[in-house]
Amino acid sequence: MYIPRKILEEKLTHMLAEDIGQGDVTSAAVIPSELKTEAKVIAKAGGIVAGIEEASILAESLGLKVITEVTDGDEVKSGQTIMRFSGNAQAILTAERTLLNLLSRMSGIATTTKKLAEKLQRANSTTRIAATRKSAPGLLYFDKKAVLIGGGEPHRLHLDDMILIKDNHIALVGSLENAVKRARQNASFSKKIEVEVTKHADVLKAAELGADIIMLDNFSAKQVKEAVTLLKKAGFFGKVLLEASGGITGENLLEYASTGVNLISLGELTHSVKALDISLEIVKTK
Repeated sequence: MYIPRKILEEKLTHMLAEDIGQGDVTSAAVIPSELKTEAKVIAKAGGIVAGIEEASILAESLGLKVITEVTDGDEVKSGQTIMRFSGNAQAILTAERTLLNLLSRMSGIATTTKKLAEKLQRANSTTRIAATRKSAPGLLYFDKKAVLIGGGEPHRLHLDDMILIKDNHIALVGSLENAVKRARQNASFSKKIEVEVTKHADVLKAAELGADIIMLDNFSAKQVKEAVTLLKKAGFFGKVLLEASGGITGENLLEYASTGVNLISLGELTHSVKALDISLEIVKTK
């Protein structure tokens, strides 16, 4: 994933400004404005690190010098230094929490994603895991990038990425047929069409209507197998991508992957991520 540095810097600056409010009164009251210092960022737990690029850009935008000890996607151990900052002490302390929040969250997402992706690889599965759009407002880009760093698929970043017809779309236009027909009439040829189905009767219907991707929503692993069998008998298996979503966790991941679906999407990658424990320590004052 790439966006111009200036735009990324603006996103990060907005996050910092939200945390600062009208000013860091503690640093202003306690720390001399001209004081220079050095600090290091330490992983307090092992995992996959992510957010190094973003932390570096934010720190540099504040006039700090940055030295990175690792790169995004590297595996780190507890106690390992991952980056260093030097410069104005007030600036370092003011940015500390924003930097750590971003690093911890992105690294937590990357770590969880990597763990699940490697679980599939060890089982010789070709099924891929993907995120959902269940993310905290304002963090979608960072969450999705962390999933990529961990070896997963971002799925849709935004609503303009592709057409995803869900139950509420169908309810408003009366039928699955109407929804797909209207999508084909009104959307660009460049947009893929994914259809969310909640029952077996709609699996074949979606395939016959020409869906590029069928999402089996809240199907049990047994029900997913039955859907795959239906598509095989009708000659659609392998011609349409199959995604399983809903109720899937690390515990039952392999059971779903064994059904033959192409993609498994998990909300837990982003909506309930366990942040990686990361801290900042002052190491030298000039």
